[in-house]
Amino acid sequence: MRTITSWDLFCRVVDNYGDIGVCWRLARQLAQEHGHTVRLWVDDLRSFEKICPTVDAKADAQRISGVDIRHWADDAQVASLLAADAHPALHDVVIGAFACAVPEPMLKLMAERASQGSPPVWINLEYLSAEKWVSEHHAMQSPHLRLPLVKHFFFPGFARNTGGVLRESHLGAQRKTFEASPAAHHALWHRLGVDDLMRDCPDALRVSLFAYANPALPTLVAQWEASPQPVVCLVPEGLVAKQVAELLGDASGAQTGARWTRGNLNVAVVPFVPQEHYDPLLWACDINFVRGEDSFVRAQWALKPFVWHIYPQSDDVHLTKLDAFLTRYTAALAEADAKALVAFWHAWNGAPASLNWADFASMAARLRARAVTWEQSLMQLGDLAANLVAFCQKQVK
Repeated sequence: MRTITSWDLFCRVVDNYGDIGVCWRLARQLAQEHGHTVRLWVDDLRSFEKICPTVDAKADAQRISGVDIRHWADDAQVASLLAADAHPALHDVVIGAFACAVPEPMLKLMAERASQGSPPVWINLEYLSAEKWVSEHHAMQSPHLRLPLVKHFFFPGFARNTGGVLRESHLGAQRKTFEASPAAHHALWHRLGVDDLMRDCPDALRVSLFAYANPALPTLVAQWEASPQPVVCLVPEGLVAKQVAELLGDASGAQTGARWTRGNLNVAVVPFVPQEHYDPLLWACDINFVRGEDSFVRAQWALKPFVWHIYPQSDDVHLTKLDAFLTRYTAALAEADAKALVAFWHAWNGAPASLNWADFASMAARLRARAVTWEQSLMQLGDLAANLVAFCQKQVK
């Protein structure tokens, strides 16, 4: 029986940072916690560079944090890079993340290995979803139509019989250490350039705002301005920062360091932080607005109230996915809190509902308590990376 020790992971960037965020986190965890060889193929190195500034967006081949990174431009380039990486040209597991098609040169190598009696494990890593059907389809197989290969569907999820979600083994200890260290908080605020703002607004509610451009944002900003409790909003450079700047009358000022004060609201544009620095921001804020998949999961591990801006899809398919998660998450809340949370998330995601910041903020303490019990339920599912390793190992027994 051979042992799984090496991986090829293919990622096409669709949601700017969510796809590559998940793949980069998985690749590093497989390399650093499991000691495996990992080769990550990415089509958009510019987006990758935003969450990992050490990435050279012009390099076809590089190695960072123990992971071999390759630029996935087209089949010809893949073939060339595979030839250059001839030891080995093919790893034990090949993953197509989020239904992206594995390139033909790789499929050819996979078929050759299969004809020799030791095919690689082929995984289609799906998007995260809380929908009930995920458990039914997790680990299903699909034979290739023309090659002697079998693809396995691996679904992250929030229920038993799914792959769970990503969580590094040291994450909980890191969070507790940070929370107990005023110096770590001060260092974070200094790194973001807002240490004076935090010092001058000690009683303000600290909010991180990471979202897609959002029609509900004007309403939220107006409610923050009129809020009886001061609000400090930290927003990274990007589309939503530009939207905030336009709302506050400064369309050209959405760069790092920009600040505005309106009523009881203070807004600061902060740098787009590397992935490994994002968790402390979530830990240090009182409420976190997140988007996509990667930051959505990190917000759940932060044990703070959060608001999810799900990736919009045609025909409002995303709202079905949103409600599937809300059904699970609100099951342990009192009825009034559940209704208020659902209404706020619906309004934030474009569904008919009333955006009421006062109602949402008023239940922050109860949402923090829910975050703890939710974390416990997620940890019972195991970590996605470890679950994936175990699943793939079973396929070669």
